[in-house]
Amino acid sequence: MSDLQAVVEKSLRKPAWRATLSELNAPLHLYRTLKDASDLFGLPDGDGRPIVLLPGFSAGDTTLLPLRYFLTRLGYAADTWGLGINRGHVEDYAEEMVGELERRASETSDATITLIGWSLGGVIAREMARLKPDMVRSVITLGTPVAGGPKYTLVARQFARQFDIDLDELENDVRQRNKEGLQVPVTSIFSKSDGVVGWQASLDVFNPQARNICVESAHITMGVSPAVFAAIARTLADE
Repeated sequence: MSDLQAVVEKSLRKPAWRATLSELNAPLHLYRTLKDASDLFGLPDGDGRPIVLLPGFSAGDTTLLPLRYFLTRLGYAADTWGLGINRGHVEDYAEEMVGELERRASETSDATITLIGWSLGGVIAREMARLKPDMVRSVITLGTPVAGGPKYTLVARQFARQFDIDLDELENDVRQRNKEGLQVPVTSIFSKSDGVVGWQASLDVFNPQARNICVESAHITMGVSPAVFAAIARTLADE
């Protein structure tokens, strides 16, 4: 374990209660993000690459429609994952989506696909890249718990009860997976104002090629935040 990884692991904790309370003020967050719409001017055009968007825990395709629209307008072939509500079955979804990637790749001249996952959707995207690095061009995550699994999230207890898991054991499993690393470009977009996922857990300090980009956004407004959209557009243009 590197010194940086050790520092991050020692800092892992659930989101601050003030940040969690601020998530309840979604209309104000939305108003503030829309005021920053100037962030969306002058962004680089897309190159037509296929992109698949994955929703967060207990969310579905509709939560990703604004991002899909934005990426489509830029010139990317963006689409949602098409599996309905994300019920949290990470490994099952990752394996199922591999078949979906094969289908979508056969419909385009581009043999690889970029994955963008919000929260738990980012965990699934990272696992897909681990399973099939030859089919994944890059991974971008939004407010995703890269370290610790659900342990450092607002829904930790709910997740543990629903899936009958030990959070400490799962954290250790995630630690071992992170040691394997990823072979594709990976970017983690996170916010220190995140009231659902502890922002330290979103830092990817496990892959030398990883980029961590800090934005100002609540967790539940990342799917409509101009700052997040701009960070995604610039990341895609740099890849």
